[in-house]
Amino acid sequence: MQLTGKTSLLASVAAAIGASVCCVGPLVLLALGIGGSWIGNLTAMEPYRPIFIALTLAFLGLAFRQLYLVPQVCAPGTPCADPTTIKRQRLIFWIVGVLLLGLLAVPLLAPLFY
Repeated sequence: MQLTGKTSLLASVAAAIGASVCCVGPLVLLALGIGGSWIGNLTAMEPYRPIFIALTLAFLGLAFRQLYLVPQVCAPGTPCADPTTIKRQRLIFWIVGVLLLGLLAVPLLAPLFY
């Protein structure tokens, strides 16, 4: 299976969610007013966080490579031949990239809030 820019971004989103579930999950639940001693069990994914961070950065790198470094071969008249399509894809990449890096930074910043 060949990874395109879109699948790389989706894979990086999934990996970032996996990387931050140990820290963001309890914080979101507490912010919603959901509490209990079982929330402490959500930190069981903490040992796997570096693996998910590496996957997130790898998939973001693959998406960057696909969007900026690999020339796209498109037949005339297809959507990928339209220059506005690549501009839109690059904009989405940067928005998703900033949000994912922010999501990965939450565990570092969370102690400042509680």
